[in-house]
Amino acid sequence: MKDTGPQTGHGGTAEDDHRRLLRSVVRTAVAIFDAQASSIALLDQADGELVFEAVAGKGEDGLVGRRFPAERGIAGWVLQSRQPVEVQDVDRDAHFARDIAESTDYVPKALMAAPLFAGDEPLGVLEVLDRSQELRAPLAAMELLALFADQASVALALVQRGRRERLTGGPAVEHGDAAAVRALAEEIGALDDGRGAAARRIVSDLAEVLRRRD
Repeated sequence: MKDTGPQTGHGGTAEDDHRRLLRSVVRTAVAIFDAQASSIALLDQADGELVFEAVAGKGEDGLVGRRFPAERGIAGWVLQSRQPVEVQDVDRDAHFARDIAESTDYVPKALMAAPLFAGDEPLGVLEVLDRSQELRAPLAAMELLALFADQASVALALVQRGRRERLTGGPAVEHGDAAAVRALAEEIGALDDGRGAAARRIVSDLAEVLRRRD
């Protein structure tokens, strides 16, 4: 029988669950930031490229699976520098790669981006495009983005773990995973205007993925 990868208790593979979680992250990022789009791009180290893994909002149709050089664009700079950034006007940023943006069928005016890491290992980049300016405090917006990036990193680390070995038990939630969930949950608890309900779906999805590891 062909090995189809780690199985969950509800059918399908554990990796399928993790990918659904990443889609939940970008969908909820769009809702919370009232943004035009959000994406997660994974690093393919062998090819030196970033690959769109999950996309929500403008340009999402057909974008998953698209690749671009990992050293290019604001996303590439963020990954290499390991620093999150908010760019208010992409045309004034030397790192912005307009040709890559145009190839996605949506060219943003502004964006936020945060690197995704598992320890010291680079995983990819989370981006939020054209967020609402009603989130007036840039620091608060960047802190919230960092929490989303932490959660996406947990999910991606689980994807990689699932690819390397079949999940055969052990603790359902490791200390680092649990800490990331708690931090995000605390931040979400302070959200209002209906955004909290949407954000809590992410925490619920993540908790479900972590429970299925046992």
